Amino acid sequence: MSRFYALQRHALYVLIAAALFGASAPLAKRLLEQQSPLSLAALVYLGGGLALGIAWLLRRRHMKVPRAHGRWTASELANLVGAIIAGGVLAPIILFWSLSKMPAASASLLLSFEGLLTAVFAAVMFHEAVARRVWLAMLIMIIAGAVLSLDRGEFGLQLVPAGGVILACALWGLDNNLTRAVSHRDILGVAALKGLVAGATNTAVAALLGHSLLVSVQGTLGALAMGALSFGLSLVLFVSALAHLGSARTAAHFGTAPFIGAALAVLLGEPLSLSLIAAVVLTVLSTWLVLTETHEHGHTHETIDHEHAHVHDEHHQHGHEGDEGPEPHRHRHRHEPLSHSHSHLPDLHHRHRH
Repeated sequence: MSRFYALQRHALYVLIAAALFGASAPLAKRLLEQQSPLSLAALVYLGGGLALGIAWLLRRRHMKVPRAHGRWTASELANLVGAIIAGGVLAPIILFWSLSKMPAASASLLLSFEGLLTAVFAAVMFHEAVARRVWLAMLIMIIAGAVLSLDRGEFGLQLVPAGGVILACALWGLDNNLTRAVSHRDILGVAALKGLVAGATNTAVAALLGHSLLVSVQGTLGALAMGALSFGLSLVLFVSALAHLGSARTAAHFGTAPFIGAALAVLLGEPLSLSLIAAVVLTVLSTWLVLTETHEHGHTHETIDHEHAHVHDEHHQHGHEGDEGPEPHRHRHRHEPLSHSHSHLPDLHHRHRH
């Protein structure tokens, strides 16, 4: 298997992340019967942060994980803070408020905008190369959402809540691109930090505004559990894929989340319609377009000094001190200028202009 197609295994991570996140809308709709949107946003991210924090501590205790030697740069810290504010604090509050004003199925379908807006930000703001077939995959996702909306007669959605969901998607799209800048760091640690800081921030705001987080034991535990899976584990898988697939392609795969939510609605009692079947077919087609993409051209790697987990492949031919441990290992290393041609994705070493 070529290195290009080996990287595509990370698409599976995104699809699992999409399944976990897609289930969040119908589950959150039920939890909002007991919790305020602000309280739910706090509990969900606290649940994700706590679960990932415990997993991070257990991994450090029972596994030999290379420590990161390089300090965080000012740019990396700025990107992380921006990602936490946009995607961890503002987006969930706006989404859950909107969800409290509209049907869960409608909100699930509108969440397809996250993938599109992530790709737009990646191309326009961060100059990521996005192939035509990836844009076509995005378009197919939107068509699939329109098919479902038309069948449900939901084009008459209230403007403000629907706009709120789209705004939340825009904030998560920005979050996704900012997080890519630190995706070479300890993925589990970064995700745990994002969840804990965002959850603590929303908890403080909820307390100041008089919103209780302990309305009921069942509701609180349900919110924490949903956060651990839909916003915790899902985030780790998503960030892992970002480092290898780039923002646009990761977002294209993650665009399946709304339709997974629709499928869950069927399992919870909604009828299986022809439009839902058509949307599933379109989603499979969209995913196939991105999975079968090839991107190859002559390119030059500039000199770069950075740190991330790696093996000694064509891009990592450097010396060692002797204490780096078995591959894959993490240590500071330097890339000398290199010009060559091969199939690649916009991973850590291929973020060049086209």
